[in-house]
Parts: sequence; structure tokens; C-alpha cells
Amino acid sequence: MKSTDERAAAILDFMENACRLKDTHRSGRTPRGEPESVAAHSWAVCLLALLLEDDFPDVDFAGLARLLIIHDLGEAISGDIPATEQDGSDKSARERADLLTLAAPLPEDLRKRLLDIWDEYASGETETARLAKALDKIETMSSHVAGEQDVGFDYLWNLGYGRRWTDGDPRLLRIRREVDRRTRAAAERRPPP
Repeated sequence: MKSTDERAAAILDFMENACRLKDTHRSGRTPRGEPESVAAHSWAVCLLALLLEDDFPDVDFAGLARLLIIHDLGEAISGDIPATEQDGSDKSARERADLLTLAAPLPEDLRKRLLDIWDEYASGETETARLAKALDKIETMSSHVAGEQDVGFDYLWNLGYGRRWTDGDPRLLRIRREVDRRTRAAAERRPPP
């Protein structure tokens, strides 16, 4: 077991590496047209969860927040694969391996805690994990239509994205319908080239 000083140093070393997410960009753009960072996405999806907390009184909000904070942490190592380019093959395995690399300096109890949280999210088997996945998809789609995307961006791609996670709950369907409405409006404003 590490001494208290070693534990503190390990936590700070981990945080320095995890904060790479502030500089790791996603394919989407911010409302001002800047590249969006993974850290900004993680913050936004946590904020979305907070705003919807009262709609999901049966979900442990602290557990949901843990899942959302951890879900893209591995991207600090290898970066983000844009949702439009994901084929489902190795993204999850790569992110898990990257999370293990990122968490290597941490004491075993903290590594295990982070990995357990990530595994719960990745499996999507608990009610909390399913909600986390749905909110992740909703926030991604919402950010696609909040600002100007790159020329040729297919806004209508959003309409099929994440349905597995968003379509099973009427509370999520309400917000999904609004995101879809905004998606169609964005596509009308800027049709594909």
C-alpha cells in the first residue's frame, strides 16, 4: 500500500494526464465554431443530467454523474473516434485499454473503482448506465446542431443516432423529439453540398 504522500502524488499525476481531455478534440464544434473538447462534452452531458434529475427520481444521480464523468476518460490517451465514424468494432476495447493505461499510476483501489464505473457504463446493463448512454447521445446530437459544423456535415445523420438508448423511455423521447426537430432545422438551413 502506498503512503499517504505517495497516494497524493499518484492522484495528482493521474489528474495531470486525465486533464489531457481539455485538449482532446471531438469532431463537433462549439456554438462559436471552435473545436469541442472531450472535457467540454463530459461537462455538458453532466449538466444535462443535472437538469433532468427531477425527471428521473428513480435513478441514483451520484451514480449517474460518476458514469458520465468517467465514460470518455480513456480518450485522454488515443483521442476520440467521431460518432459518424464508429463501426462498433474496437472503440470500447481501445477506450478500456486506454483507461487502464491512464489509471496505471493510481493506487489499486482507485484504479478498480474507475474501471468498475467504466465497465458499468460500457455494458449498458443497469438503468443508470442506459440513461448515461442516452444522455451522452442526446448531448452529442445537441452539440451538432448548436453551432456551425464543418462543410459537408450530415446533420440528418443525427436522426438515427443513439436510438437504442433514447427510444425506450417517454421522458427521453420528449427531449429526443426536440433534438430531432432542431436537427431537421439545421439541415434545412445548410443542406449538404
